[in-house]
Amino acid sequence: MEQSHTHPLTTTTFDLPGYQVTKSFGIVRGIIVRSRSVIGNFGAGIQAFFGGNISIYTTLCERARDDAFREMLSHASGLGANAVIGVRYDATEVAPGITEVLCYGTAVFVQTAPAQP
Repeated sequence: MEQSHTHPLTTTTFDLPGYQVTKSFGIVRGIIVRSRSVIGNFGAGIQAFFGGNISIYTTLCERARDDAFREMLSHASGLGANAVIGVRYDATEVAPGITEVLCYGTAVFVQTAPAQP
């Protein structure tokens, strides 16, 4: 399974150690709506029959989160931000078998903090 990639200037906290926020651009988001194919649901059903991790759904969820994250970064970059703080995820089932994954945070511009004596 392909590993998710992250961005070095993203965090779930509201500060980045060693950096100072010099400008805030507001909330940015990435939204992905996904469903599993009939064949994928059949394969997941077989995995569920035997119990344990349902890897087909794990892969689908990981891909949706990664795509939403990348969309959020693109939104932030388009505003001129070089970092996103307070990153969060949310998911909602919009219809049976169809899920929206939302990744959001605050787009900011950061600079290296001055050295403290």
